[in-house]
Amino acid sequence: MGIFKPSMYKKSIFDIDYKKLQDQGITCLVFDLDNTLGLISNKKCPRKTKMLLRKLQEDFLILISSNNTRSRIKPYLKDLGIEGVSWSMKPTTRGLRKIKKNYRLTKKEMCIIGDQIVTDILCGNRFRIKTILVDPMGEKDLKITKINRMFENYIIKKYEKKGIFERGKYYE
Repeated sequence: MGIFKPSMYKKSIFDIDYKKLQDQGITCLVFDLDNTLGLISNKKCPRKTKMLLRKLQEDFLILISSNNTRSRIKPYLKDLGIEGVSWSMKPTTRGLRKIKKNYRLTKKEMCIIGDQIVTDILCGNRFRIKTILVDPMGEKDLKITKINRMFENYIIKKYEKKGIFERGKYYE
């Protein structure tokens, strides 16, 4: 069950110590899109998120890896002036492998940030990179995500019983 435990757990992308990541040798931040960077209903990147990512672009390669369609992520990519991978098929490592190869990165340089344990965190842990779980920005999810949340809740309950992880107890 340790494969589902994130390296770090924060309330949101705004609570992450990015300087600490940089000090650890992280040069590439791979963000999930829906409920990590913006709500599912957002057509474009929210202003506050956009400001953060623009600032982060000074020190990091910023990319999006989403299980969603190209048409869903394209407005974010265009708005932010970044690239990304659609149809990543997380928790498979397909999207991360593509990013690693295309940008000639090492795994030690990569970090994935997302709101789902059974997709984002499992994908990053399987690929053996740093993983950061954030709480979902909103309650509305895609239908498939609702199923994932059921599995996630089961995993979290198991972790809580073992004292491994607890929802709302943030750590680095």
